[in-house]
Amino acid sequence: MDSQTAVSTQTAQDASMAGRLKPDSLGVLGILFFVLSAQAPLTGIAGAVPIAVGIGNGAGVPAAYLAAGLVVLLFSVGFVAMGRHVVDAGAFYTYIGKGLGRHAGSGSAGVALFAYCAVQAAMYGLYGATVSGLVEYYGGVHVAWWVWTLVTMVIVQVLGASGIEMGARILAVFVLAEFSILIAFAFVTLVKGGGPAGLGFTDSFSPSAALKGAPGVALMFAVASMFGFEATAIYGEEAREPRKTVPRATYLSVAVVTGFFAFVSWMLISAHGASRATADAGRALRSGDATSFVFAPIADVFGGWANDVLPILLATSLFAGILAFHNSANRYLFSLGREGLLPHGLTAINRRHSPWAAGLAQTAISVLLVMPFAILGKDPVLTLFSWFSGVAVLGIMLLYFLTSVSVVMFFRRSGADTRPWNTLIAPVLGVLGIAGAIWLIVENFTTLIGGDRTTAIWLQATVPAVLILGVVAARVTRDGATARG
Repeated sequence: MDSQTAVSTQTAQDASMAGRLKPDSLGVLGILFFVLSAQAPLTGIAGAVPIAVGIGNGAGVPAAYLAAGLVVLLFSVGFVAMGRHVVDAGAFYTYIGKGLGRHAGSGSAGVALFAYCAVQAAMYGLYGATVSGLVEYYGGVHVAWWVWTLVTMVIVQVLGASGIEMGARILAVFVLAEFSILIAFAFVTLVKGGGPAGLGFTDSFSPSAALKGAPGVALMFAVASMFGFEATAIYGEEAREPRKTVPRATYLSVAVVTGFFAFVSWMLISAHGASRATADAGRALRSGDATSFVFAPIADVFGGWANDVLPILLATSLFAGILAFHNSANRYLFSLGREGLLPHGLTAINRRHSPWAAGLAQTAISVLLVMPFAILGKDPVLTLFSWFSGVAVLGIMLLYFLTSVSVVMFFRRSGADTRPWNTLIAPVLGVLGIAGAIWLIVENFTTLIGGDRTTAIWLQATVPAVLILGVVAARVTRDGATARG
């Protein structure tokens, strides 16, 4: 092949790739690491488990994770069935648009983007506070939390623009580190036969254990811990053989996340003793350091060095989650730009076929969400992290609900897949389960955000408000385009 032919071939390839993300970049494991990073495993365990045990159903928390996993699995059946017919970086809004109409899809796009940016902003708050504390403890220098947050935003932007493969490698290292220590602790505890009262299997998994106390609170936090698994479909455009890779990654993600949280939380409760776990969690919450409920038994197993390593792993866990949600959000912006719902400039990609313009926009949104809390001197954990994580969970659950309804409508109209379990029974059961979860989240929202009732109402109202604004914006945009045409 001569040089002129080679140049022509490369030019043709570049033209065919215009407006597209890089295909064949991710396999099942690559997508799995993005999902697990979004879960921020150590953050989920250290942050949610003490609260679920202390004010939820005590030793029955592991059963709540299994119940939440069942609901998500039912949702996944229809989600995967739709994914075989629709491959797009927009995922949720594309699916909802196919089943419930373009306006509903556009409104859900606003909710999805809002939820991903909100949870990333929440993580920035906790991350900044964690890193600030670590630097002050080890270096004796106090630097405001928001300084570390801004520096990290720059790093995340650079990594996000460096290509999806680079992001997957970085996340793999962080996820394996935090997973390893938690799983190692859980297996050591299991082999030792549990804590002072043994393994206590029936204390954690029997129906009576699952239903005691306030099971709704525990289930709410369990569902919140599942946040991010749906990212499997967002990366479908960049996956190798997406019609095979995405379903495998989705089911594997649900199984791994459910098993991980149920197993580790069971071993933590066993280490404390089922009869003492609720009281121990309550003391940790009242002390202002909920992580001690998790870190103390791990240090008892591995030694004092764990107390030094775990806070660092918590920071890297948060960083991994931040990077994962940056990649998810900028792909939503990219897809919306490609659909004409946002400026077309957001579809600009670099030589690595990464959506750099959408990434810049997403970083700018993060600055706008985070900096008011810094300027007003608000506590980054009690306000920024608590408020935005609660809003994000509510937004994502609404998207799960709409997606399940859309799956039923899409396959009833199109007949593209006639399997009853995949396209009707499982999605309907998923709708019922998700509706129940939404009710629990709304009922316990004040607890979820750690705020007052008035603040909770205002924050809850933002989710339907964004949905309505998205629908209205879509109508205006499309009506204007029709008029110009």
